[in-house]
Amino acid sequence: MEFLYDYGLFIAKAVTIVIAILVVVGGVIALASKQKQGKGNLEISSISEKLEDITNHARHLLMSKEELKQFNKDKKKKEKQDAKDAKSAKKNDTKEQIGKVFVVDFIGSMDAHEVDNLREEITTILSIAKPEDEVLVRLESGGGVVHGYGLAASQLQRIKDKNIKLTIAVDKVAASGGYMMTCVADKVLAANFAIIGSIGVIAQMPNFNKLLKKSNIEFEQHTAGQFKRTLTMFGENNDQGREKFREELEEVHQMFKGFVSEHRPELDIDRVATGEYWYGSKAKELGLVDVIQTSDDYLLTLNETKKIYSVKYSIKKNLAEKFGIAAFTSLQTAFVKTWTKSQSLFK
Repeated sequence: MEFLYDYGLFIAKAVTIVIAILVVVGGVIALASKQKQGKGNLEISSISEKLEDITNHARHLLMSKEELKQFNKDKKKKEKQDAKDAKSAKKNDTKEQIGKVFVVDFIGSMDAHEVDNLREEITTILSIAKPEDEVLVRLESGGGVVHGYGLAASQLQRIKDKNIKLTIAVDKVAASGGYMMTCVADKVLAANFAIIGSIGVIAQMPNFNKLLKKSNIEFEQHTAGQFKRTLTMFGENNDQGREKFREELEEVHQMFKGFVSEHRPELDIDRVATGEYWYGSKAKELGLVDVIQTSDDYLLTLNETKKIYSVKYSIKKNLAEKFGIAAFTSLQTAFVKTWTKSQSLFK
């Protein structure tokens, strides 16, 4: 009887949890159907100010009061002199245009959906940038779909078309489609052990035709056009289809090679377009990158003479999406608790 009582109590709790979850999910669905997708959010922040705050904090921790006092005195003196020089240069109409640096971070996935944010960031920069400015893209990607990374590379080309300097820094990896984007730059930086290259094309798929035949399952596929489908996952592939598929891959590879050669004509393209990848130091020897340097060191160097700004565009989640995430988390937690309780009852 005690067992039945515990079992009944467990069932009652489980039903209550399920009903509560259904009510929450139903409310989220109703709310989501009424709300539009969240709007994009553009953020522009000063990297120069961030670096200055870090430096000042370090000084206060490491310098004595006398050293800090002397430093501040020298700093004010230098600022007055710089202001005087700037005023004099402006009066003589000989002021040097130093320019700004705009930093964009691109971490690409297989489907390259991040290009949607990249296009907004570049559009923003081009609306305010001047010829003396520079764009630094901190890029990280192992590649992905051809059309996605082709569009991403075209977005970067927009910067060069406006005669604005484009620098790309690779701290970890820029391979395949990632390198397609990288080669567009006027200057390419790479960390010593960053993975660079892989100028090649790959496509693969499983084929379940033998398994279907073994299970007496028939599969039909009808097409109009000799090569509407070359290879299929469920049908029986033939040599003609395989050959056509390989031809298409080779065509894409030739386009890839031509694109890289156009932007880095000094490369021995046949030497580097084998699908291999190299680490930063070797990639520099081959001409795939220009300088062995991390993005951090490059930014510190730029910060000595220029103002640096981060530009980031992201899609803001609406209320329904936030509730959806919360509902999923609650569902997951409830399931774990319910499962744990059931194990303790029936062990």
